[in-house]
Amino acid sequence: MPEIKSIIGFFFIALGMVLTPGPNMIYLISRSICQGVFAGLVSLIGVAMGFVFYMLCAAFGITTFLMMVPFAYDTLRIAGACYLMYLAWQAVTPGGKSPFKIKDLTPDSNRKLFTMGFITNLLNPKIAVMYLSLLPQFISPGRGSILSQSLFLGVIQIVVSITVNLIIIVSAGTIAVFLANRPLFLKLQRYFMGAVLFGLAAKMMTNSK
Repeated sequence: MPEIKSIIGFFFIALGMVLTPGPNMIYLISRSICQGVFAGLVSLIGVAMGFVFYMLCAAFGITTFLMMVPFAYDTLRIAGACYLMYLAWQAVTPGGKSPFKIKDLTPDSNRKLFTMGFITNLLNPKIAVMYLSLLPQFISPGRGSILSQSLFLGVIQIVVSITVNLIIIVSAGTIAVFLANRPLFLKLQRYFMGAVLFGLAAKMMTNSK
């Protein structure tokens, strides 16, 4: 088990990262408002499985290989950037809709909600970088199995992320009526979110190893 100070330090880093707006947060808020809290929860399970995937990769050393092979890393990075650009275009295109606007959509199946949550998280190289560059700094070789410590810290990150995102999902549902009654705000929000998404995509596209 890692030292107490390492656990506390990693906890606050994980908290800061989940509170930083990104693809996961945007997707969960959008889905919760579009289809309801339950859909947001199913999507969150998919996002959580993405965290589990990266945690296991980091713990068993696969992420190290991913970061050492430029083609593999760049493929993931570019795919994630293209996905964000697609979302940005959907927000600013004529007739587009804000991610925070109530939409008349045909509800997606639970399987699709789960899959999209999982893919949204996988197409975020920031998570792989976090597990590769930050997590090892909180592991003490003299405190026991490195694998056990990696998994322990990974579980902390997942619990923190699920807790915060759960609050976000529930809150997203409560502001739906407020947003629906303010069309000008929604229009401005739509362009603002499009700009944010495009900025994230551009940063991801140009951010090499």
